[in-house]
Amino acid sequence: MPAISKKGIQMPESPIRKLVPYAEDAKKRGTKVFHLNIGQPDIKTPQVALDAVKNNNITTLAYARSEGSEEYRTKLATYYVNNNIDVSANNIVITTGGSEALLFTIGSITDPGDEIIIPEPFYANYNGFSTASGVTVVPVISSIENNFALPKIEDFEKLITKKTKAILICNPGNPTGYLYSKEEIEKLKQVVLKHDLFLIADEVYREFTYDGLQHTSVMSLEGLEQNSIVIDSVSKRYSMCGARIGCIVSKNDEFIKTAIKFAQARLSPPTYALIASEAALDTPQRYFDEVIEEYVERRNTLITELKKIEGVKVANPKGAFYCVVQLPVKDTDDFAQWLLEKFDHNQETVMVAPASGFYSTPGEGKNQVRIAYVLNKKDLIRSVEILGAALKQYNS
Repeated sequence: MPAISKKGIQMPESPIRKLVPYAEDAKKRGTKVFHLNIGQPDIKTPQVALDAVKNNNITTLAYARSEGSEEYRTKLATYYVNNNIDVSANNIVITTGGSEALLFTIGSITDPGDEIIIPEPFYANYNGFSTASGVTVVPVISSIENNFALPKIEDFEKLITKKTKAILICNPGNPTGYLYSKEEIEKLKQVVLKHDLFLIADEVYREFTYDGLQHTSVMSLEGLEQNSIVIDSVSKRYSMCGARIGCIVSKNDEFIKTAIKFAQARLSPPTYALIASEAALDTPQRYFDEVIEEYVERRNTLITELKKIEGVKVANPKGAFYCVVQLPVKDTDDFAQWLLEKFDHNQETVMVAPASGFYSTPGEGKNQVRIAYVLNKKDLIRSVEILGAALKQYNS
């Protein structure tokens, strides 16, 4: 029998999606499942984006330009300029989701055996993208004790070797919801300039910041033009996860030229999704104001309810729509599967994402889960009620 590649065997399962078969079986048994495991907002997609697809007069669905249409990139550049990121259309490559943007970025700046330093816990697919590229993730651990703040710069520096090519952050963070301050971004700027590294920032949750705090993009710092790369996407900003449109933004011309070669190899991003994404840029500010207000209320509701459960510790997110929760169990992988296989509370249960999949350090996060507060407040309250009842039964 032909052998599977070592890379394929090493490819990690998604902690967000690996339990889906158990959730589907639970639903077949008549159990309602509240999905706290995945960042799929229930917020409506802007109507202007949907109408752009519905009302177009395309007669031949042709290839798009590999780096995305000039019209869309120009309009997108205006969006960035309005967010204190001074770029042009030539600094942008459109990708099939933020995932492809990360793959193109890693492929453009690393060779097999190279290393990328990432504060953990981190978006689980960073492990997968690195494995697919033959790159090693070097984690620097942040802690729930200080709300997952940026680790000390000394912790980064002691990990830097000749194989280190970049530091990668998610800001605001998935899965932690942590929002890096301008001072923290400045500290990272100094270390990447000192060691001649790239600073990659996954900024797909840029709009979602709370408590009066402001987002600082790595592209807004002077002197970092040749070292900074932004990963972005329409998925969360406009509740358009199914569009699969993302982008890479950088003022490093050699990097952009290289990324375009990867874009040419996969031909083009999807045409209809480009149309929707370009139209979405006309979404009025009141849309975001209302969405942010809703997420703040959901966050506050979730945190309040979780703190009522004995033995639970929860970080307080300042952005995105996730939080990491420490539970009074030894193995949340087992607990999360048990919730779907063997437990229900009045024919209802919850699906969570075990946090061990958001770490690359063995043994870390085994008693934590990520919760996405993308459900309405009533469902969040009920979900936490179910979680509390489940913990009592599981630990009895």
